Order: sequence, then structure tokens, then C-alpha cells
Amino acid sequence: MTSTIRIAGVDEHFNAPWHIGINSGSFMDHNIAVEWYTAYGGSGEMSKLLRDNKVDVCVLLTEGIITDIINGNPSKIVGNYIQSPLTWGVHSGASNPLDNYNDAFSGKYAISRKGSGSHLMPIVDAITKGKTVSQDQFVVVGNLDGALQSLSKNETDVFYWEKFTTKPYVDNGTLKRIGEYNSPWPCFTIAATELAISTKSDEIQKILSTIYRLNEEFMRSPDSVDYVCNHYHLSKEDTEHWFYFTEWALNDYISYKMIDNVQFFLTEAGIVDKRIDPERMCLKF
Repeated sequence: MTSTIRIAGVDEHFNAPWHIGINSGSFMDHNIAVEWYTAYGGSGEMSKLLRDNKVDVCVLLTEGIITDIINGNPSKIVGNYIQSPLTWGVHSGASNPLDNYNDAFSGKYAISRKGSGSHLMPIVDAITKGKTVSQDQFVVVGNLDGALQSLSKNETDVFYWEKFTTKPYVDNGTLKRIGEYNSPWPCFTIAATELAISTKSDEIQKILSTIYRLNEEFMRSPDSVDYVCNHYHLSKEDTEHWFYFTEWALNDYISYKMIDNVQFFLTEAGIVDKRIDPERMCLKF
């Protein structure tokens, strides 16, 4: 009998192993039909999907799910997905006079939503550089398209977003990249709803074991760079730089120390007002 697992993730190259697995029937080999939902609203949208039980599993930014669990989302982190940090490009609009990364901390920041990675990372970046930013510097723009519009009108000055996702806009002159920042923790984790954990535990474990095998195959395959080039419209050079910087997880290990690290910066940034025991956030099968 076939079971259905609803999985959400962003439309980015990091999720290539999921799509390869779905298209090749790797999950169906375990009698699991994966229904993939592309979350254009990012981790904020996925956190809501988990809360509302509209999906069973999400692949989302580590800081995003930790924030939402602290704020009452009953979902659990069930595994790591990307071991390496996310490289955030620091951008400004093409006509904005801002050119110096060190001057960015006094500008207006475009963010997808309060508590998002695009909100947290400028604060973490400022803290680690001995700078300060205030909450009134942040302007919610919704998503990447909203940021492009806001930056082009010079309504905002700075925008943090995954470097290679925004690369086409840098190449065509819509954006200027004035700097980069690597998140100080692994960037993507896998979370599941309490309902899915209680009713589809075996299926989730099979999903995890399958994606970790697919991750290893993807990292070892000589065709992976070409696959990403063709499916995500990146240049060969950009894809190679991204691919050889990125490491996918091969098991579900989650470091409690890493979760504490994220919570420290979330509280320092004023995004959350408390910390909780990392064991309460995770389910280890």
C-alpha cells in the first residue's frame, strides 16, 4: 500500500536531490508517494504550513524553524539537510549610492518577514563585526520579487539573500553585490509535524534514509553540476563554486550545541525573548 508524504521546500538548487529522487522513483521504491510543494514564501510560509498541517515535512532554514518552534510551533526537527553554512549575498540596488559593505549597517534593510533569515543575518553580521542595527531599519517586502522592487526604487538600501539565487540579478545589473556573509551554522534542516510523526513515523524514517542516500549520490555524481546548470539556470562557473562549497548531510544527526548557538543570536537580535531545551525541539528516531 502506498503512503503519501507532503513535503515543502524552496525553489533553489539545494533541493536538487529531492527532485532527482522524486523523478527517479526512489521514494516510490519504499511505497511512498512524495507530493512536493514549492514554498515561494520561504521559511515563514513553511512554518505556517507545518502549523496548519498542510504538509507533513519541510526543508527550511535552520534559524527559521528554531524561531517558530520557540514561538509555539509544535513541529520537531527530525534531521539535518545541508551541513555547510549558507552564503548570503549582501546586495544593494543598481542605482543606490551604497557601494561599501562597511557602510551597509546604517541603511534600510529589505527583509522577507520579521524573524526571517534576511532579518536575522544582518543583525548577526553586525554583532560579529561590533556594529549595531535597530529594528526601525527593517522594511518587510515579502519575498525576493518584493525586494527587487523595493531596491530598484531605493526604498531600501540593503538585502541579504542566498548568493547564487540572486546571481542572475547581479549579472544583469539589477542588483549590486557589495559583500557576503556565511551563516555561523548549517543552513537547512528537515522538520515534521507532530501529526505526521505520530501517524507516519515509519514513512518519515524511510524518507530520511532515502534522501541521505540521494545526497551522497548527488555529491559523488559527475553529472550534478550540469544538472543544476540546466534546471536552475546558473552558469557552469557559478554552479561549480556553489557545488564545491556545499555539503549535504548523510544522516539525521542534529547538534544541540548548534541549536543553542542559533538561540543565542536569536535572543541577542531580539527576535525571540526566551530559549528552550534543544531536546524539546528535536525528535531522534
